[in-house]
Amino acid sequence: MKQQVLKALANPPRIFFVPYYLAVLNFVVQFIVFVVIYVSALVFFDFLIDPVLFLISVILVHMLLAAYSQKDPQIGQIILSRFQLLKRKIPRRLAA
Repeated sequence: MKQQVLKALANPPRIFFVPYYLAVLNFVVQFIVFVVIYVSALVFFDFLIDPVLFLISVILVHMLLAAYSQKDPQIGQIILSRFQLLKRKIPRRLAA
């Protein structure tokens, strides 16, 4: 039982070698950027942007996150805890 708990803490859930929360955050941010740029280009400049460019950027950022998360596998939990502290409005000096 003790070994399973340690293994679960040491190896967070991953999506293609990236911690789950980072992968979801990457996809959400990239999707929002894609929608904003795509709609603004369509409305203001009257031309379409190729969605393949955004797919390439999602893959490249995901690869960078995978490389970084190999060095620090707990980075997803660190970022998630920072978001929870910001949500609770705890000052930055206490969240160090």
